[in-house]
Parts: sequence; structure tokens; C-alpha cells
Amino acid sequence: MECPMDATASEASLVIQFHNIVHDATSQSPQRDPEDEHTKRHFSGEEAIGQFPLAANPSILLHLLSSCELDPKDLAALEATCTFFRNPAKFPPDLELSLPELAAFDMCQHRAMFKLMGAEEKEWLKQRCGGSWKLVLGYILVGEKNYRRGKSQVIAGPGYSIVVTAKGDVYSFGANSWGQLGLGDTEHKFKPCLIRSLQGIRITQVAVGSRRTMLVSDTGSVYKFGHSAFGPFDYYGTAPTNEISCPNPQLVESLKGIFVVQASIGGFFSAVLSREGRVYTFSWGHAERVGHGTEIADLEPRLLSGPLEDVLVVQIAAGNCYLLMLAYHPNGMSVYSVGCGLGGKLGHGNTRNEGTPLQIEHFQTFNIRPMSISAGAFHVAVLSSDGRIFTWGWGVHGCLGRGAEEYMTLPTAVETLKAVHVSAGYYTTFVITDNGEVYTFGQKGVGLQDGEDNESGDILAPKLVTSLAGLEESFVQISSTNAGDWIDDKLVYAHTVALTNSGKMYAFGGGSQGQLGVKLAEGKEAMPPFQVAVNLI
Repeated sequence: MECPMDATASEASLVIQFHNIVHDATSQSPQRDPEDEHTKRHFSGEEAIGQFPLAANPSILLHLLSSCELDPKDLAALEATCTFFRNPAKFPPDLELSLPELAAFDMCQHRAMFKLMGAEEKEWLKQRCGGSWKLVLGYILVGEKNYRRGKSQVIAGPGYSIVVTAKGDVYSFGANSWGQLGLGDTEHKFKPCLIRSLQGIRITQVAVGSRRTMLVSDTGSVYKFGHSAFGPFDYYGTAPTNEISCPNPQLVESLKGIFVVQASIGGFFSAVLSREGRVYTFSWGHAERVGHGTEIADLEPRLLSGPLEDVLVVQIAAGNCYLLMLAYHPNGMSVYSVGCGLGGKLGHGNTRNEGTPLQIEHFQTFNIRPMSISAGAFHVAVLSSDGRIFTWGWGVHGCLGRGAEEYMTLPTAVETLKAVHVSAGYYTTFVITDNGEVYTFGQKGVGLQDGEDNESGDILAPKLVTSLAGLEESFVQISSTNAGDWIDDKLVYAHTVALTNSGKMYAFGGGSQGQLGVKLAEGKEAMPPFQVAVNLI
């Protein structure tokens, strides 16, 4: 008997090859205990004599589909091209589900954010995603990819750096005047230091801002340290109230009833994203109160509703005075923005402020499929599904990658190679291409020893960072400081940290506070790229 199926992807072809070997493989395996098999999933349909091995051993095939970590699109392609994969598999927990649907459910179950949900909560999320476990898996995978949830990550804050290892340990170094390193004191650190008070807690995501840090654990808890409030500083780094420093990680009690998967810190607020796709903000104040009209002193998390009522948000990104949200839909994704619109950074074709989240229609109008968002201090960069980069907002120093525009109010494509990652910083933008190279445009990074594009040193169009290319490494993530701060009575130089495919960390830029992981010689303010001594594995 033959299966009427075409190969739809490289992973899917593994399944087809498996059809030809499963019979021999099972005949050579040791005899299994029937009682043990009974406790596992078993095929409860009719098995006719002479059926091909695939149908005779569907439990093995289900294991293969799940363990190969197939993309949801590949699972859908199997259903579309083969009747066998479309039919009910007759496995618990739902006998009517197909094998690809069950495989998607199994892969969701391997994620802590899903595994810890109750049955009703899982079903609710399934319906929110479009009624399919494959769509739920897609929703989970977008978050994992966009902010590297559960993977090693490196983050550049104003004057300091945070590192999360693959095991969930956290290291910090750099400026520490408000305890933003979480090490129990307020002394600057010039080399990576393990936050020992977090041992036993697996951290999956980190957010940094001016003098404050937030960490998200695999159980959805949020820890904060640094300046104790969630509210803003003024331009010179002065807090609006007499808040004290918090040098040790503290659980955010007000979020205990919310399973958080991502946090983001802006200049005037902080925001968190729940596993159910809801967005909460702290202490916005001013005219743009993001839909809930609270005062600047209100430190309770407030749900953003209005246009987001029935929207499943999968990623958030906070700029200085605005917030971006990437929304997940069964047929693609969309971008919402809220806050200060000066310089056009909300992307709606104007410079108006928005008090409630508003969808950026430009993407849908021109059939652009956004995949990842990055909020710089005053400009935005978005990665689309076809590898293009779109920028808008203030164009100071050429940070939009399209020359010397003062500002742009609509998303506009940048001429780059195919990109897989983007990071918008403080008037600078970094792009990682599909071959692992790093390009930059905007304000020339302090410490980069590349040739200047013009007399001011601004890089007005995407340019290969030759000092990183010379390392012969393939880069997978990069983070550039996207907020300013005053430390030791002077404005902190921006710095950048980058992660390679092999797990190495490199840093460059301003480093006088120790944010590069090394103490610079007296009178030296910055360094070109060099490897930071920290184990990310």
C-alpha cells in the first residue's frame, strides 16, 4: 500500500524515509512488555492485514513527528497532502485529532508556559489562536524566536549588561548605582557576576532600562531590581519621587496572578506580556495613558484593552515614550502602537499621540507580513517574513538606513540583504543577515573601527561591521543600548553586545562603567569588539 503524499519540507521528508524502515527497525527491537505498552498511547483503530508499516505503528510515527520539532506549516502540509494524516488518529486525549494535530499538542506540552495551564485554559488559548493546536504551537514559537525565551541571550542596558545562559542562570556587570545588577550592593562591576540569589530559578527572559531590570522565570514570575519604582526618570536621570534602590531581586507581587512570558522597559513606563497574549503596563502618566487613564504615581499593572480586547499579542517592545505590540493571527501578524507620536514613531502616517493602541494599517495595505519588532529610543525597526527590514520614526544620524531623513511616519523598506534579526538602539540600528553577518546604520557605534561614511561619522545606509566580520563568527543575536542615562555626573556612552551561534559573547562601545565586562585603562572610554569571559552554555 502506498501513501499518496509529496515531500513538503526537509523535515517532512524524514517522515517519508521512515515509512521504509520502520518495519525492519521494530522487528529487531527487544520484546516489549504488553502491560507497559498498555500504559502508553496506542492505536485504537482497525488494523487490516497487509497494511503498510506506517499505519501499523502510528505511535512511533507520532513520536517521530513530535521529536523532530516540525514547523506548524510542515504539519499542516502533511495533512494537506496525505489522507492518512488528515484522518483521526484515535489517540487520547482527543480521538478525533489527526497525527499532526497531536504532534503539535505534544510539542506545546514540552513548553512550561503551556504545560502549567489547566485543561480549560489550554482550550481557551486554542480557540483564541484559531481552533488548532498547530496554530497554538505557532504562537508559542514566535515568542520563543523573537525574544529568545528559554535560550541564551545578551542584553545591553544603559551603562550595564545582562546575560542569561541556556540553563537560565543570570550574570550582570557594569553600572550599579541603583542596584540594577541585582547583586545585593550598589558598586560598579567590571566582570560578569552570577546573581546567586536567583539560583534554583530558571530565568527565560530579561528586560533592561534606566537603572532598573526585570527578569521573567519559566513559571511566569517576574523579578525586579534597581530603582524600586516602575515610573519615569527625567532627562538627567532624577527620579520623580524619593524611591530607594533595590539591589536584590524581588518578586513583583502585583503580578502574582498573571503568568508573564515577556517584560519590556521604556523611559516612561514598564510593560509585561502574559501567556494569554494580554499586555499590562505600569505607571505611564502624562497625556498618553495607554488606554487606562492612570496617574504617573500608579504602580499597579493595568490591562490594555480597547482595540486589543480580542487580539492575541505575541511580542512587546518599549521605546522611550511609546510601546509596540506584535499581534498573532491565524493568517499572519499585525503591529499595534501607542504613546508619543512625535517624529512619526507610531507609524500611522502622522505625528499624533495615541492614548489607546492602534493598528499600523500600512503592513496590511501593502501585504507586508511583520515577524519581529524592535523599539529604539525614538525609532522603530521591524523584520518581515521575507527578510526585509522596515524602519520609521526619528531619523537622526541616519538610523532609519535611508539617508539623512529627519523623520518618517510610515514603515519604509531598507535596502539590505536578507535579515533574520534586528535591533534598534539609541539612534542606531543593527541587522543580522541569514549568513550570520552584522550590518549597521545610524550613529557610528563608539568603539567600532570602521571607516566613516561622512564627516560626522554617521552611517546613512546599511554597512557591514567589518570588525565583527573579521572574527569569522556567525551571529544570532545583537542588542544595542536603546535608552540614555546619567551616571557619575555624565551621559553614558551607548554600547552593544552580540551573541554567536557557538555561544560566545562579544561587546563593544562605551565601557567606562564596566558594561563591556572589563575595566578600561584610565582615560579610555570605549573598546572595539572583543570576547566577554562568560559561559553561556
